[in-house]
Amino acid sequence: MDSQIKTVFNLLKYTYGLVPIVAGLDKFTNILTDWSQYISSGFAGVLPFEARTFMIIVGVIEIIAGIMVLYRPKIGGYVVMGWLIAIALTLLFSGHYIDVAVRDIVMAIGAFSLVKLANSDSRQ
Repeated sequence: MDSQIKTVFNLLKYTYGLVPIVAGLDKFTNILTDWSQYISSGFAGVLPFEARTFMIIVGVIEIIAGIMVLYRPKIGGYVVMGWLIAIALTLLFSGHYIDVAVRDIVMAIGAFSLVKLANSDSRQ
């Protein structure tokens, strides 16, 4: 990879690796926000446990996804992309937080771009 492409690749890799890890860890503390507010009441009603427990499970998944991006960006990038699309679709179908859904779709495009750059370098 030439140096400018490598710079973009590394920026995307560390962004899509570290942000899910930080967001996942915050699911345990709710310092950044109360994450359970993003769960629709209908969905929360069918959960076999509290919304907070669900968000902790989500946090674990996000931490794993972020670690995957850092160590296996070709695979982890697809995982994060799929996760972001799933979140966006959930928000769109709920009719709430449409702005966050749009942001997540844009972020998913960035994760896909990371995968494409990783695939262009056979060492990744």
